Amino acid sequence: MVKLQVRDTVAAALAAARRAGDLRLEAVPEWTLETPASREHGDYSTDVAMLLARQERLAPPEVAARILKHLPDGGGAIARAEVAGPGFLNFYLAPGWLGGVVREVRRRGAAYGRSDGGAGRRVQVEFVSANPNAPLHVGHGRAAAFGDVLARLLEWTGWQVTRECYVNDATHSAQMLNLGRSLSARYQQLLGRDAPLPEGACEGEYVTELARAVTDREGDRHLALPEAERARVFAEVALAEMLAQQRDELRRFGVAFDVWFSEQTLHRTGAVAEALDALRAAGHAYEAEGILWLRATTLGDDEDHALLRGSSAPTYLAADAAYHRDKFARGFDRVIDIWGPDHRRYVARTRAAVAALGIDPSRLEIIILQGVSILKGGEVVRRSRRAGDLIPLSDLIEEVGPDAARYFLLTRPADTPLDFDVDLARREGRENLLSRVRDAHARACRALNTAAEAGRAAPPADADIELPGEAPERDLVRRLADFPERVAAAAEAREPHRLITFVDELAAALHAFFDTCPPPDGAPSSEPTAARLALVDACRTVLANALALLGVSAPESP
Repeated sequence: MVKLQVRDTVAAALAAARRAGDLRLEAVPEWTLETPASREHGDYSTDVAMLLARQERLAPPEVAARILKHLPDGGGAIARAEVAGPGFLNFYLAPGWLGGVVREVRRRGAAYGRSDGGAGRRVQVEFVSANPNAPLHVGHGRAAAFGDVLARLLEWTGWQVTRECYVNDATHSAQMLNLGRSLSARYQQLLGRDAPLPEGACEGEYVTELARAVTDREGDRHLALPEAERARVFAEVALAEMLAQQRDELRRFGVAFDVWFSEQTLHRTGAVAEALDALRAAGHAYEAEGILWLRATTLGDDEDHALLRGSSAPTYLAADAAYHRDKFARGFDRVIDIWGPDHRRYVARTRAAVAALGIDPSRLEIIILQGVSILKGGEVVRRSRRAGDLIPLSDLIEEVGPDAARYFLLTRPADTPLDFDVDLARREGRENLLSRVRDAHARACRALNTAAEAGRAAPPADADIELPGEAPERDLVRRLADFPERVAAAAEAREPHRLITFVDELAAALHAFFDTCPPPDGAPSSEPTAARLALVDACRTVLANALALLGVSAPESP
């Protein structure tokens, strides 16, 4: 696209300046091509001259002038270039680039924005991976939206993506046994027994709901079991019920996993024992005081960590080591783990375990998502009747719908806590970010339909068009041209929120275009041009593509 053409032109000018001896260019730093805030400063601008000034021992404007000297004279995307201010190089594009961008968008249609930077490499994205001892909460919802959109971005940029959820289904775990004991107590209470809840019992009505489902289905046949056996049985019952609920809620949320990986399989197949043997053989595990330790301090962590405590079950770290060993054995070039804020302290030890197993730890990326606060009436909602201290994802979906839930959960970077304002998400009008974007898409659809009904349909996708270089059109086309790079940058940075920023900016620019330009809809008060109709069609396409990447629908009417 046009931005890439300008970058290539500047890169060629740098190489030519070096060959001519005008610049030494011992090392070319990373440089960017930006869109100036003011149209007066061109369509694109770069500070590469300022970055090179120190090594060239020249003033930045002089470096810029030497680069400018080697830019081609016309014939390409750049109509003219100039040195400005402290050494910026500003570029003004040729008039024909506007129509060229619109034609490219319409020609590629639903594929516009895709690229092949991933070159078919394989990546696994593991996300949500919630313990099945409680309903999915809004923090899991943030992870689900983030992970799913990151996977879509990676697919759009040429990666082969596997979406995976790790199921912590070891029923011997303290969490699942606690749920089993809590469910056992509620089950007995429903059948008339005076059974106290265990210390630290799972809170929330979901436990009673589970107990009622078991009672309705199986009656009192579990009453005769010894308490320990009943708790174990109910841990398995709860596991099956909670996993079914998780799958259903995630499906409603637009998230589908390629793999649901069971922790139990790691223990059942001996994978955990094999991983521990591999750590011993590599000299990265040692025994002290009856405990098997990971020698993590030699691998970047600040302390060693237990892998096996005597005859007890392996620790979570042992299972995680086996799981990551399995991931890389499946041939993934890159593995991305998306965790919640309570897992931050596990990052260093997991990386250490991966390195200890002989795997390059740079192939493992771990993203920590900060928490979510739910606001209603300007106040933070702290408890849920159904899930105790947690706010269930299902409640949020019921209140605002899956599209709004996804969209607003994606509005902040991963490392920033997110306040979800339910009142704002339910509000109609342009104050609502999602409504503003959808309204822009619907407005474009309406304009195209009205024009078509009046016999003024947009020209064919491959038609040559010439747009006036007015500010609204130019601003729109520049944003359309940036879309592929914005998608690639969001994927590379692992920052889906950048897509929210882009789509909001494009929607605002399209609204401004409709508000200030003659409407290209065949209305009697205006003479719409074929070029403007093509531009509106291109905007509709890019908005639809961006919303599809976000997993959000793009209605054709408000």
